[in-house]
Amino acid sequence: MITIRPLDLSAVDQLGPRARKCVYWQTDGNEGDAAPGDPEFEKEAWISHVSLEWGVCGQVARNGEHSAGAAFYAPPGMVPRAACFPTSPVGSDAILLAGMSVERDAPTGSRTSLLDAVVVDLRSRGIKAIEAFGVTSQDTGSITSRDMCGAGSCVAPTGFLIEHGFTVVADHETHPRLRLEIESEHLWKADVERALDQLFAERGFATRKLGVLSVSGVSARSGG
Repeated sequence: MITIRPLDLSAVDQLGPRARKCVYWQTDGNEGDAAPGDPEFEKEAWISHVSLEWGVCGQVARNGEHSAGAAFYAPPGMVPRAACFPTSPVGSDAILLAGMSVERDAPTGSRTSLLDAVVVDLRSRGIKAIEAFGVTSQDTGSITSRDMCGAGSCVAPTGFLIEHGFTVVADHETHPRLRLEIESEHLWKADVERALDQLFAERGFATRKLGVLSVSGVSARSGG
């Protein structure tokens, strides 16, 4: 069963290898960058900085004793990669979804569960909108990373974002920018589902299938 917890400093060790080593969003991709350091150290330093300055900046998914994935988010000014996309800048009132990856053998629906947790957290903090850069092709062009992860692991597919309530606000052939308005009346069902899941889990009963969540008031099914 998938469980989700906020990413605070005590949860860094629960990140899977893909999420811990990816510094795609924490670098700006300039050719003049110094030789790469330890990506795990850089990622932990970023998490520590954002957590102390802004608050919780991620959600971690676990499948039993194993890492299933993670989602990261922060104000765009705290995300070096945010300014590198052709559809920048992110809206001034929005928080940027800065990486969403799943580990090998993660259960179906892990991405959906992570996104739901991100939305619920940001809404509880009074955030009005989330924006994200999507990818419509595996060809990332010049938008690469020192660890060469890019579109393969940490940029959400455009189709996935649209299926979960995002709309395109800046179109582009490969990297559109999308936006999800966070309105409490559209998210009550996700809160109810989450509460029921927790209640059923505590009593050892099976819950609804992963991958069917209502992050925008409409039940959405995803395979990722």
